[in-house]
Amino acid sequence: MPARSWGILAVLCGAIFLEGIDVAMLNVALPSIRADLGLSTGMLSGVVSAYVLGYGGFMLLGGRAADLLGRRRMFLLWLGVFLLFSGLGGFAEEGWVLLIARFVTGVAAAFMTPAGLSLITTTFPEGRLRNRALLIYAGTAAGGFALGLVIGGLLTALGWRWVFFAPVLMSAVILAVAIPLIKEPATADRPQATGFDLAGAATITGSMMLLVYGVVRLEHPADGWPLTVAAFAGGLALLAAFAAIERRSANPLVRLGILASGSLVRANLMAALLTASFFGFQFLVTLYLQELRGWSTIQTGLALLAAAADVVLAPTLTPWLVNRYGNAKVVLGGLLSGLLAYALFLGVGLDWTYAAMLPSMLLIGLMFAFVYGPLTIVATDGIAEHEQGLAGGLINSSFQFGAALGLSAVTALNVAVLGTQTTPEAGLSALRTALLAPVTATLLAAVIATIGLRTHTRERDRVPVKA
Repeated sequence: MPARSWGILAVLCGAIFLEGIDVAMLNVALPSIRADLGLSTGMLSGVVSAYVLGYGGFMLLGGRAADLLGRRRMFLLWLGVFLLFSGLGGFAEEGWVLLIARFVTGVAAAFMTPAGLSLITTTFPEGRLRNRALLIYAGTAAGGFALGLVIGGLLTALGWRWVFFAPVLMSAVILAVAIPLIKEPATADRPQATGFDLAGAATITGSMMLLVYGVVRLEHPADGWPLTVAAFAGGLALLAAFAAIERRSANPLVRLGILASGSLVRANLMAALLTASFFGFQFLVTLYLQELRGWSTIQTGLALLAAAADVVLAPTLTPWLVNRYGNAKVVLGGLLSGLLAYALFLGVGLDWTYAAMLPSMLLIGLMFAFVYGPLTIVATDGIAEHEQGLAGGLINSSFQFGAALGLSAVTALNVAVLGTQTTPEAGLSALRTALLAPVTATLLAAVIATIGLRTHTRERDRVPVKA
């Protein structure tokens, strides 16, 4: 790989690492933010939800904007917006300022992330070189989520505002390096931006925001089901309107034919189930270690650090396995590793040593190393260059929706079983029940992976052998 290509990859990996640690660090700092600013529980929950709404709501629009308006332009512009509004969060003295800062930061990430991914898929030629770049990129993204817990704990000890200021410094460095280094890839089949599908953009963004809001509300079943049902119904209605608009539009925002690819659909379903299981499990482990065992935030972050083994495995072992066995078999192997990890943790007790937890942590690291990157490859492989941003927006939307759904599912189960009980034994029983959600999600993903592997085998067997 030429030195310039390594430089471009390093910049794009830095951006996705930034996005990952930004989310993880904030989660660790929430108790300190509430204590300092005197925020209510509802306002604190809104600070988290605002980012999710911005990210999930604008991701598909962000992916298509990269295709139509320029990947480099979208990446640099929204990286700058990310920098500015992260800084605004650091200076916040009122809860509403944090809400605005997190929502716009989420919107910035929704435009920046698919632009960065499509810069990789259009800069590196399809094949081993692109696969290696994507696996390094995916490993860096997953590492950001895991390392963010530790870094967030350390920064919060200095003051919660550093959780916002640290991304500002990182963004500034990445932006300074990216401006002279990254060039717009020469794409021969890039469509002419003769018109923009405003109706499609409005309906898909509204639909995504309502669906994400509905998923977030699942975490609070006592708040009333009518509003949750209305959010899902409105989101699905706008999604149906979007599909009707796209069929008739002369310049569709999303070419619906892209969804005819079975491998792309399966990859997106597995992506959602992967992050649903991981983020749900991570949340439950945090509750277990901090509330039931009394561990500090730094101790909790260090305990989860073993799950970041994919940072090393994704760029080293995974490319060799993909080249030897193919994406489908590697993904299935990774999902089975995750299924075993969650099943082992079902036996968790109040007196478990870290040695008893470690096998699950390491197996989860294997799962992410073998699944996250290869799914990204499958979701973008064979897609025309002028739709790489759209493909990136789809897979990142799936990852984001899965994370929100997983958190909501385990929270709802945990609250429903726990009720008004406050004993450690009751908390442990509720946690074990909620762990069934990650187990079920991973099992479903493994079934989809098996179907995909059998489909791939049948298609390969039907190809005639040349004499």
